[in-house]
Amino acid sequence: MSSTTMAVPPAAVMARYEPVIGLEVHVQLATATKIFCGCPTSFGAPPNTNVCPVCLGLPGALPVVNREAVELAIKAGLALNCAIRSQSRFARKNYFYPDLPKGYQISQYDEPIAEHGYVDITLDRVSKRIGITRAHMEDDAGKSIHEGFKDSDRYSYVDLNRSGTPLVEIVTEPDLRSSAEAYAFLTELKQVLQFVGVSSCDMEKGHLRCDANVSVRPCGAEKFGTKVEVKNLNSFRFLKEALDYEIARQVALIEAGGRVVQQTSLYNPETGETAVMRNKEQAPDYRYFPEPDLIPLRISEAWLERVRLAMPELPARKRARFIAEFGLREYDAELLTQTRAAGQYFETVARVSGDPKAAANWVMGDLMGRLKAEDRDLADSPVTAGNLGDLVKRIRQGELSGKLAKEVFSRMFSTGEPAGAIIDREGLKQISDAGALETLIAEVIASNPKQVEQYKTGKRAVLNYLVGQAMKATRGQADVTAVTALFQQKLG
Repeated sequence: MSSTTMAVPPAAVMARYEPVIGLEVHVQLATATKIFCGCPTSFGAPPNTNVCPVCLGLPGALPVVNREAVELAIKAGLALNCAIRSQSRFARKNYFYPDLPKGYQISQYDEPIAEHGYVDITLDRVSKRIGITRAHMEDDAGKSIHEGFKDSDRYSYVDLNRSGTPLVEIVTEPDLRSSAEAYAFLTELKQVLQFVGVSSCDMEKGHLRCDANVSVRPCGAEKFGTKVEVKNLNSFRFLKEALDYEIARQVALIEAGGRVVQQTSLYNPETGETAVMRNKEQAPDYRYFPEPDLIPLRISEAWLERVRLAMPELPARKRARFIAEFGLREYDAELLTQTRAAGQYFETVARVSGDPKAAANWVMGDLMGRLKAEDRDLADSPVTAGNLGDLVKRIRQGELSGKLAKEVFSRMFSTGEPAGAIIDREGLKQISDAGALETLIAEVIASNPKQVEQYKTGKRAVLNYLVGQAMKATRGQADVTAVTALFQQKLG
């Protein structure tokens, strides 16, 4: 925990309390245009250029729902095991802020598009189900910029490019009991949404943001404590740090005889503290009423079924299948399903090679290591999954030794060529022919009489030297297993 002025209660005191945490996660949907107009959602455009009368809230401009945004919201709901409502409604969520040009946000209130789902997480080998209350669609506000300009001490600037960007807000049940569980949940959620193509979840670009509701209660108590909302947590690390601080703060306050006040806070990463943004004791934050410019959103069974059939295999199911079908270790299966692309790549290598475990080792080791060293993504790999699978198959069939295969792989990565072309051009095929090997062994024995005599008098370690001479003579192309066996046979 970052240094703060608060004295963290001792572990024995903290152990007497149970945190209760619920998350509200805002995810930007991966559409090219905004939710109610045709303005682009591209990141990094000059300020206030991706705007039009609709997303600026100008009089007379009417919203039109983006069908792709609806389909992505349905995918999100299905991926989170939610029930998809056949009818949902948009509402106006009224509040004032300078970067909200309409004076309200178009959201869904009492009839969201998806509800009653769950996400399963695993922490320290213990599985737990986290309930999803709802997943609803809404448009984003703009962005207020409070620093970075020469007059930032007097003025704030507003960029409305994000105004109208399509979001899905995912609200959990208060099922999380530690910052570690919250971290695990957000990690699983991000992976699932990326798998199904709902969002890139790029936190640096604001595509994934999180608010946390946190309270504490004595262990064994059923009644929840007073909750504090910590807003705008834009990294996994900040989520964990903010929750750890806020939990400790509430426990310290209660232990000192005080009481927790319902409020909204912000987390300051520089101090490691949460600070009050506003109190909201028993006060509703917003006024909602039905959006008069949008009719109810109806999703037919046929539409829902089309989206359902287009859903890819989800990470948890893919992990379980890799373990059962390919015999992978749990850790390897987790690593190979970090992204949808990684899972697809490995599966191709496994099927082409016929050796899933060796395929996993090559993908996780040689390939990922080389990509990381060159700061490249799997999508930029010069070695295709089919070509890597062919290389692994050649090892399995005895055409290449492990050492030769690494040499061939290095050339594959540099040139993008398949293994066969490199092997044929550079003569790197493993020598397994019995006649050729016997000739080689005879030459090595004749050239090293001293070592041969040492071996025959009981110094068996000398065999390694003789095998090394044979491998050196063939530039590592001889089948080392066959060479060793032939030496043992010839030398008795």
